[in-house]
Amino acid sequence: MSVAHIILPVFLLIILGYILARRGALDAHANKALGSLAFKLFMPMVLFTGMVNAPLHDGLNIKILAAYFVPALLIFAVVNIITHRHMGNPTPFGLTASFSNNALIGLAMVAGMYGDAGLVLLFTVLAVHSLLLFGFQSLYSTLAGSEPFKPGVLLASLANPMIIGLLLGTAVNLAHLALPDWSMKLATWLAQAALPCALIVLGANLSGFRLRPNAAVVGITVAKLAIMPLVVLLGCVLLHISGMDNLI
Repeated sequence: MSVAHIILPVFLLIILGYILARRGALDAHANKALGSLAFKLFMPMVLFTGMVNAPLHDGLNIKILAAYFVPALLIFAVVNIITHRHMGNPTPFGLTASFSNNALIGLAMVAGMYGDAGLVLLFTVLAVHSLLLFGFQSLYSTLAGSEPFKPGVLLASLANPMIIGLLLGTAVNLAHLALPDWSMKLATWLAQAALPCALIVLGANLSGFRLRPNAAVVGITVAKLAIMPLVVLLGCVLLHISGMDNLI
């Protein structure tokens, strides 16, 4: 399947959400409720069912983690250095530029292009993603600013339903627990509703914003959508990552 055929449904669902919100068919209260369901129930079920059935030994690939997180931390550091010099205080811009949307856009694209084998690798990235980047953001705010380091705040940011779903699925997998068929069927049904609902909510949320680009926004966008993918690609070349066959 071509990349265009995989990406097109994703953007069509986002556009649908945008149109529904603009025409009043999906008001703010309904969108908030749908978003709460999507991100607190449906998306965690995607991660839970994926990790329950995943061959975890295939996902623990150090080369994949290095190829992704070394560029992510590089972008995080460079953007923070530049913005700190201009603004004179710590900002969240480095985190914004390096924190990707792997749990929403990434799931749809990786599942369509690489199937379950690709999702195993993506789930491995997701397991480390928030902990690493939020941890570095907390350290940066503490060392470069006056904000005290608060481990509780960091842990609270990680205690979101999607991370919990991922960790529970991993625990069930590692413990070799055999869940009843009815429970896995229910979890699978809930997971199937995740991406359509989440993408419609994303489109509806975008309807409330107006495009007013400035230098900071353009710079962060270029770093996030152009520079970081190129650096990750360079990392894959240097680490001889050329396809799924030599990773699993």
